[in-house]
Amino acid sequence: MIEDMFRLNGDTAVVLGGTGVLGGAMAEALARAGARVAIVGRNAERGQDRVRCIQSAGGTAIFHAADAQNRDSLMTTSDRIAEEWGPPSVLVNAAGGNRADATLPPGADFCQLPLAAWQGVFDLNLVGGVLLPCQVFGASMLAAGKGSIINIASISSVLPLSRVVAYSAAKAAVVSLTKFLAREWATRGVRVNAISPGFFPAEQNRALLFKPDGSYSERGEQIIRHTPMARFGEAQELAGTVVWLASQKASSFVTGQNIVVDGGFSAVTI
Repeated sequence: MIEDMFRLNGDTAVVLGGTGVLGGAMAEALARAGARVAIVGRNAERGQDRVRCIQSAGGTAIFHAADAQNRDSLMTTSDRIAEEWGPPSVLVNAAGGNRADATLPPGADFCQLPLAAWQGVFDLNLVGGVLLPCQVFGASMLAAGKGSIINIASISSVLPLSRVVAYSAAKAAVVSLTKFLAREWATRGVRVNAISPGFFPAEQNRALLFKPDGSYSERGEQIIRHTPMARFGEAQELAGTVVWLASQKASSFVTGQNIVVDGGFSAVTI
């Protein structure tokens, strides 16, 4: 039956950044589809809250604290997950974000953007967000001969956005690395794809999109006018895409793709 194609029973999914709004919603979706979900992040309180939420809905989840920018930390977490549930068959890399010192205010001089800020954004989104997790957890997938890696990029990887040049460049690099790994691992049973969300309100961008009274900011209004669906996305609207890419039955011939979920934002050019 068609619904069986989207069942993840027997799969172990690791979700880095599962303590955040988008990563957490994807972790919950994978659990609802039947996967055992290991949430990995630095915030134990939020991680345990997400585990309780999944468990209260009848799912299976655990939390492991780890620093995605530290290989030893990830190795320790990988070993612990393998001891409990075996090697993962799904990896979602949802950690990342921007930095205030890498954001250019209106009229700012790009030539004065601090190198440390630029490097920090790349470390957060590319090195810790994708490179190291793919090396650590990808190794066990390659050894098992199966797996689906889902890297979370951004609409800014497709359309470089004003003011967040370092973030846009880092997310474009995420898509490039995704395609490289897809090519390298295609014959070894491991698929690698990316999801590029459009504008989904979360902790780190809420002040950019909304005024304190809850109305749209100037930036928020610009985005809404540019989005054919005339609204922001909701975190649960990523659920179908992540489950589809995670499922070997549903997406067995899909690799090296960047799936854009943006309400049509990238379809508008003028």
